[in-house]
Amino acid sequence: MNLSNLKPAAGSVKSRKRIGRGTGSGRGGTSTRGHKGAGSRSGHSTKIGFEGGQMPLQRRVPKVGFKNPNRVEYVGINLDVLQSLAEKYNLTVVDFDTLKEHGLVSRKDLIKILGRGEIKTKLEVKAHAFSATAQKNIEAAGGSIVKL
Repeated sequence: MNLSNLKPAAGSVKSRKRIGRGTGSGRGGTSTRGHKGAGSRSGHSTKIGFEGGQMPLQRRVPKVGFKNPNRVEYVGINLDVLQSLAEKYNLTVVDFDTLKEHGLVSRKDLIKILGRGEIKTKLEVKAHAFSATAQKNIEAAGGSIVKL
């Protein structure tokens, strides 16, 4: 066997539907387009979402709410997660690179440290934002915070 005699498996390749090749083919005459109307003419195409003149779904459904284009979205990381990271990898500094390395954030994320859990080790935490309880807890454990 070589590249010159490779073939697809038997029955796996169908021949295409050849329309407009005479009445004997069963697909001649109107060539599967039906009689009259726009759909039978050349160059006809309908818009996406067109429902034959009925009010389309995207216009029937009411518009609801407001999406603020200036919203700043943070990835929340709790103190218990920082504590387990510090214990597991023996860390003293937790910054963006550390969190990215361990798969907690991705490249363009903004980080906010949240107050669930407790910190027992002295950590220097670098993040974009801190909740008040998280800040209090980190500083009570002898650590420090740095806002990026």
